[in-house]
Amino acid sequence: MDIRRSERLALLPRSASRSMRAVVYDDCGAPDVLRVAGVPLPEPAAGQVRVRVRAAGVQHMDLAQRGGWFGGGRDDALPFPRRIGSEFAGRIDMAGPGVYGLAVGDDVLGWCERGAYADAVCVPASQCVARPPLLDWAAAAALPDAGQSAHVALACLRLQRGETLLIHGAAGGVGSMAVQLARLAGVRVVGTAREANHAYLHALGAEPVAYGPGLASRVRALAPHGVDAALDAAGSEAALRASLALVAEPARIGSLVRKADAEAAGAQAIRVRRSRTALLELVDLCARGLLHVHLRAVFPMVQAAAAHRLLARGHGCGRVALWMAPEARSAARAP
Repeated sequence: MDIRRSERLALLPRSASRSMRAVVYDDCGAPDVLRVAGVPLPEPAAGQVRVRVRAAGVQHMDLAQRGGWFGGGRDDALPFPRRIGSEFAGRIDMAGPGVYGLAVGDDVLGWCERGAYADAVCVPASQCVARPPLLDWAAAAALPDAGQSAHVALACLRLQRGETLLIHGAAGGVGSMAVQLARLAGVRVVGTAREANHAYLHALGAEPVAYGPGLASRVRALAPHGVDAALDAAGSEAALRASLALVAEPARIGSLVRKADAEAAGAQAIRVRRSRTALLELVDLCARGLLHVHLRAVFPMVQAAAAHRLLARGHGCGRVALWMAPEARSAARAP
């Protein structure tokens, strides 16, 4: 029996067990509220596929949900224990009626509303796309939300080839995606980051500048006439102030973080609507080696709290992910 077929058979549903592991929390709070629990194994409804999750992305929205400040109380009515995680990569092991274009055994990545930190997740087939061989499991899991956020943000800023874009938080998960997509579109990028991450930004094709007092002056040293547009993926007051000082049209400033402050200043509050079309475009770029997902660290599922603590510290390069395989119980790796 070939290895690929053996792996697929190992992931097919077993009648002896109708449960799985999932990360849950019984109350909102610090990362230590996260725990691994046994929950029922879901069955796909019409139009859905069940994906045996190999890896899940860890993002700031997860931290907000766990902490109880997501969406201005949007989660208040949800019962506990709550599930968490909204992006994943894995292999389809069951499909409901009415699914076309995907089949059992296909390797996919995609997004869901909640529950990606688990052994399996059921999602509409329209929220999955095929995983290209160039993307390993963890990188594939970390692509959907950061990639689509960057894709939407750049479209909102109406960038043209030859323009200059300032990106705050350029070394982070969303920021690094935005740098690469902007460079592919022929846009010059100036990116803010701490000095330890400047070499990384250089490698992505951006011109790095340090955070802190005098930020606008440092950007003007590179772009004496200011910049054409700015994207805030960092969320500091200083980022918005510097953007307003450097961009002639406030409407060409966008924030993915401090949305109320951005709107009050006449800038754009960027709200991301996830799209399979956008994800297909991103996956195609990855498959051609033009877009890369940098992983800051990958933790086993049982160390979800440690993954949240690392992400909350900020100032790192790239994404954080969780590995779901039962045998992956070692310490985190940082590629």
